[in-house]
Amino acid sequence: MASPDKAKRGIPSKEDFNLWYPAIVEIADLVDKRYPIKGMDVWKPYGWKAMMLIDGLTRAEMDRTGHEEYNFPLLVPEDLLEKENRLVSLLKKAREEGVDPDELRLDEEEAGFKKEVYWVKHAGENELELPMFLRPTSETPMYTMFPLWVRSHGDLPLKTFQIVNTFRYETKQTRSFIRVREIHFFEAHTAHKDQEGADAQIEEDAVIVQNLLHDLCFPAIVSKRPVWDTFPGAWFSNAVDVVMPNGRTLQVATYHHYKDQWAKAFDLKYEDTEGQSQFCHQTTFGMSERMLGAVVGMHGDDAGLIFPPKIAPIQIVLMPVAQHLDEDVIPSINKIADTLKSAGYRVKVDDRDLRPGAKHYDWEIKGVPLRLELGPRDLKSGQFVLSMRTGGKASHDVDELLNVISDSLDATESELRNRAAVHMEHLVLDFPGIEQSSDGWKLTKPLEDGKVYQLAFDGNDSDAEILEKATGLTFLGDCIDSYNEPQPCAVTGRMTTRKQHLARMY
Repeated sequence: MASPDKAKRGIPSKEDFNLWYPAIVEIADLVDKRYPIKGMDVWKPYGWKAMMLIDGLTRAEMDRTGHEEYNFPLLVPEDLLEKENRLVSLLKKAREEGVDPDELRLDEEEAGFKKEVYWVKHAGENELELPMFLRPTSETPMYTMFPLWVRSHGDLPLKTFQIVNTFRYETKQTRSFIRVREIHFFEAHTAHKDQEGADAQIEEDAVIVQNLLHDLCFPAIVSKRPVWDTFPGAWFSNAVDVVMPNGRTLQVATYHHYKDQWAKAFDLKYEDTEGQSQFCHQTTFGMSERMLGAVVGMHGDDAGLIFPPKIAPIQIVLMPVAQHLDEDVIPSINKIADTLKSAGYRVKVDDRDLRPGAKHYDWEIKGVPLRLELGPRDLKSGQFVLSMRTGGKASHDVDELLNVISDSLDATESELRNRAAVHMEHLVLDFPGIEQSSDGWKLTKPLEDGKVYQLAFDGNDSDAEILEKATGLTFLGDCIDSYNEPQPCAVTGRMTTRKQHLARMY
């Protein structure tokens, strides 16, 4: 239960995560959920700034790896959706039947994605001859253009990305940043000469993900999704799952290897060095505002948010204390603010006419990493008082300002990473085991609610189904971090180093 003090603040205890999360995103002024369309929140300046900073980290990674930013139209004509649906249905059927997609006709299957898109069927008072829809993602519009840009091997690799809004008609319960209908979406799409080039891109995507996770200060489970949970248009899919405080996993990113399957459908070819026409191999990499949702859920506490310094809209809040007793307090704190701004920090001077306790409460809720206070006594001693949102308070010499701030922000990141690691240790447990009897398969002991279970698994689809039915949990797939030593498979008993996870997913 929340303490009486915390209850007055209107923040539920984080122990009840399902109450805490939707409350804190509004109390901390990230979004306003009162817009009259379900699942379409209004981003408020504080939340939007945090999202823009995440986008900035992503753009830096794209620049480092040679991706170019594009911006494609929002509307897509219906015939392109039909083309995509036929392709995805074909690939799904080929996978189910265990045959090469080339052995099946492209028009054998009916479309399957129409229920997920928003349609535009009128322009003014005129009914459109060809309806359009709002993009749910951008394979179709982008791959329609790629063949116009790729002619020879010299045009490859083509590495593109865009950060746009996408739209999906989500029918499940919506939750800010986690399950929404208008999605703030990052997507990278690449085309390569061969499978080797696409393989290398998937490896590069894995590094990009780890760099972003490091900056956001939390670990994640990265898995190659099982075949039955792979996007039907992909050869394979890797997914990045963060374990939220209630034990549910939140998929924050995916990267897909398409081989040449989409290229064949969209006639994406190039002329090689010998003058022969070859189909490109492609990959995609997608993330959304779920990254911000994971930051909120992972790092926040009963007092509010805690932002990792690299994406904190305000990194240091400066508070004058008892300025009415010394007219030099405000000029001095403004001078400190100017010094910090010149050094590249995001700062705010809070000179509101409020009691210090009320100010402290506001900035705790908003998760500002550092709070710097300066009063008449500090001026006389040549010091300032610095409080860290992760805990700790001390006086420092003004002459050491920049070193102290740098070290304190580094210490905040380290503390958040340590806390997140402990969080994972508490929520990810070893699977207790399963055994077969005359009554069927049963767990050797009950599972705990709100936990993720790791296990060795080297079985087939039916073996996986046994585990999912017995546990009520879902397979995440082959973890990229395998066991160091062989372990017995939970179902077959065969020795394997393959590590898998069972979880309840958002």
